[in-house]
Amino acid sequence: MLFSHFNLPSPLLVVFVCVAFYIPLSAQDQGFSSVRAKVDFGQKLRDWDGFGVNYVESCQSLDLEKDPQDYGGFSLLDEQEKQEIIEMIFSDDGLKVNLLKMFLDPFHQATVDGAFDHKSTTKHMRDFARRGNETSRSFGRELNVITTMYGPPAWATLQKETRGRDLDPMKAQELANYMVDWADFLTNDEALNLRYLSLHNEGEGWMRWETDGITHESNNFGHDYNLFWPPEQVVQFLDILPRELERRGLGHIGVTPGETYSWDRFYRWGYADAIADDEKATRNLGLITSHGFLNWGFRRWNSEHMSNGIDLLREKRPELHAWVTSTSWGKMDTDFVRQIYGNIYGTKVNAIIPWALIQRPPLWKGSGDPNPGCSFIVREDGSYEVQQGYYFYKQVTVPGQAGMSIVRTSALDSEIALIGFGNNGTEHPDAFVLINTGPDTRHINIHLSGTRSKDFKATRSLDAPNRRLNLAVERYSPIGKFETSSDGILLYEAPGKSVTTFIGLQD
Repeated sequence: MLFSHFNLPSPLLVVFVCVAFYIPLSAQDQGFSSVRAKVDFGQKLRDWDGFGVNYVESCQSLDLEKDPQDYGGFSLLDEQEKQEIIEMIFSDDGLKVNLLKMFLDPFHQATVDGAFDHKSTTKHMRDFARRGNETSRSFGRELNVITTMYGPPAWATLQKETRGRDLDPMKAQELANYMVDWADFLTNDEALNLRYLSLHNEGEGWMRWETDGITHESNNFGHDYNLFWPPEQVVQFLDILPRELERRGLGHIGVTPGETYSWDRFYRWGYADAIADDEKATRNLGLITSHGFLNWGFRRWNSEHMSNGIDLLREKRPELHAWVTSTSWGKMDTDFVRQIYGNIYGTKVNAIIPWALIQRPPLWKGSGDPNPGCSFIVREDGSYEVQQGYYFYKQVTVPGQAGMSIVRTSALDSEIALIGFGNNGTEHPDAFVLINTGPDTRHINIHLSGTRSKDFKATRSLDAPNRRLNLAVERYSPIGKFETSSDGILLYEAPGKSVTTFIGLQD
């Protein structure tokens, strides 16, 4: 023992150890009177591909002639209302997003050898995409599209029913053709910039069906389209689909492994392992995807922000990007943005697209959408309402533009989290988002490095009015300019339950 030969009283021994090794005895000794936080724009973690939106049209109906569905609600809106919403999403004054997720429903081909009909069940989703694409281009941005097979046609399943559980192995090639024909239609007929084709929607959830593999009418409430995709089937299609895309002249479209419910399922349920163990599947993978839902606990629907599956695949292909293709809006508040932080820094993704941003609540069967948060609600009388989720999402979408980078951040308080976006050689200014999930105001010293910006303009959203600070409800409200000191420190008083965005002002 180092001090075994010193016969010192224990209090003196403690003092001696602290002095000898310069161990501070308290935060006060170090001058801490506020939370210390850091944003180092010189420490790039990964490239950022941007934020996106998802319009959902057909999602649950088993017969669209008898039970037509437009969950996104555009069918109820007039021309002016549609364009107002489009401007609020895609313009420079809106969310300014650059990604769009589109579903492929089960009703595009009635029989295995029948003609394709890509229009009848996708009218409003395609209208939304077309308007979004035009508006994005008018502001000099490219709208990048990912399309996901929501569920296969009945003929592709062993059960021969819509939402049958199991793929008929004799129809694998025909199902690949079903997906690729839709990709061809979006690319060549709709003139959309389709980047990726995703295999499935939460296809790992084999317990969603009864033992015969059928969703019986009495139990249809609350279920959207699915097909069971075991890991081996994912690996199989990572061989079939790229070949079919290449054959159709669409080799530039990447294939993803589909979208499990959460990132821990992607890893723990064997999907990342199955891909990593197959050389061809690993080589053919275009993008890593999963939903990014977060639920604490240890029951069936437990989920975490876990990067293990992404890390495993990046060991073999470091250049691979990963996208969250659905995640809950929660209560559309500060915690929602904190979950975005978790997906970025915990799961290490390059882009995030939340679940349906525009919803028509009565059209979700049963007890309602399990993820009811959103940006817009469409009412049955043809009106719409902007939800507070819109403003909290805007706190991250505006500063986090495509082509930027995620940079290193830290904070000495678990209720404080920071998302840092570096300009990464783009025209976009350095920016960061500060999240205070706690109930109390926090005084924060933010140490900024690696940026040329000395001043930052700030906007803020609050969960509720803050009587203590005499603040009314704020929804992406400008709160002024903040200057950094000569040694790069920005002082900020963050109200409880608030999200504040700081965007650098360039000289």
